Amino acid sequence: MRAWRALRRAAASSSSSSSSSSSFPAEGKPRRRAWETSLSPLERVRRLLPPEEAAAVARGAAAAVPEPPQARPEKEEEVAMVAPRQALAGAAGPRSGPFRAGELALAEMPRKNNWTLKVLCRLAAEAVLSSPGGFLPHRDIIGQLPGQVLRTSAGKRLLLRRPSLDEYVLLMPRGATIAYPKDISALLMMMDLHPGDTVLETGSGSGAMSLFLSRAVGPQGRVLSYEIREDHHNLAKKNYRHWRSAWGIGHTDEWPDNVEFILKDISAAAADLKSVTLDALVLDMLDPQCALPVVHPSLKQGGVCAVYLANITQVIDLLDRIRSCKLPFLCERIIEVTHRSWSVLPAKLKHNKSSQVVGTQENIEEPPQNEYEEIHIQDEAVLKESEYNESLSAAAETNHSVPYIARPSHWQEAHSGALHSPLLVNQSIDLS
Repeated sequence: MRAWRALRRAAASSSSSSSSSSSFPAEGKPRRRAWETSLSPLERVRRLLPPEEAAAVARGAAAAVPEPPQARPEKEEEVAMVAPRQALAGAAGPRSGPFRAGELALAEMPRKNNWTLKVLCRLAAEAVLSSPGGFLPHRDIIGQLPGQVLRTSAGKRLLLRRPSLDEYVLLMPRGATIAYPKDISALLMMMDLHPGDTVLETGSGSGAMSLFLSRAVGPQGRVLSYEIREDHHNLAKKNYRHWRSAWGIGHTDEWPDNVEFILKDISAAAADLKSVTLDALVLDMLDPQCALPVVHPSLKQGGVCAVYLANITQVIDLLDRIRSCKLPFLCERIIEVTHRSWSVLPAKLKHNKSSQVVGTQENIEEPPQNEYEEIHIQDEAVLKESEYNESLSAAAETNHSVPYIARPSHWQEAHSGALHSPLLVNQSIDLS
């Protein structure tokens, strides 16, 4: 024991003298701590093993340790972060910015009987939007995002958003009766237009059909719109120009400038159409049978001609003219487009009870015989009604739902009392 203690004192004195002489080694680096130089349990076991087995253990431990991930350049991370943002911004695309001066805005105000008043305006810094619910300066709209609700001078709420094409067509200035969007959709479906097609329209009217045709054929397509009346011709050009300019302000892409408005009678345009090959025709005029002999030579074989007529008598006259003149057309179908609006609203509950009256079989079949039976039947009806109300309230509380009433709207959006009959005729071989 004494020898062991002497050995410990000698080791302690040597370590203290070396540490007091210098705290840094010759290289000038700080001395490593004892815990930094201590062996791990695996290293201790490896030193106890023979050299061959120790090497095998070292190789297995090195294989088990995963390699550290390689550091990526900062530029790659920046590109990876910026690319999704750019893709998201590109997906937002049109209609993502606030209102600006010069574009169209649609204001919606709720009215009685589940009816909505729509007001279309072109935004200008000095203008004011007037409605039955008060005034709203355009400067309060400019800079706001579509879909926000603003209040007028009278405190009424207005929903502001950009109008769709069918809403613009219904609210734009008009001279002649327009072809309504529900009928235009059927016409476009039957004509089966594609981007790049060339279409002839007779009867520009107020420009409604021209706008839809312009969008259907795209920038590479072409629309020839003939009108015989100068006032209708000018109004169609004006409505088309206003929509196109407003679209360019409020959207990132431009509306195609592919409509050529021509002030001329279609019956005198045979020479103009000799060098044109038409993919489709759409006739919106009183006597389309007068235009068919002029336009059908320019219509490609198998091309489609759609005729928009107001009543079935005009359809009969057209078919009779095709048969008598032996025109190379085949009538494929005649349709009438109807839309029916519905009203779906939750049932009104009074004090968490349904207002529905529950009757009994007794008071339906025959009246009561005496006063006692009448009181008994009334009590039974009240009991059944209360049970029904309790079950209804319990179901509403459990499922968080209320009964709904669905019925056709009392105010149908019928634009005309006449029959709208889009007629599709397909050019074919001579039937004679």
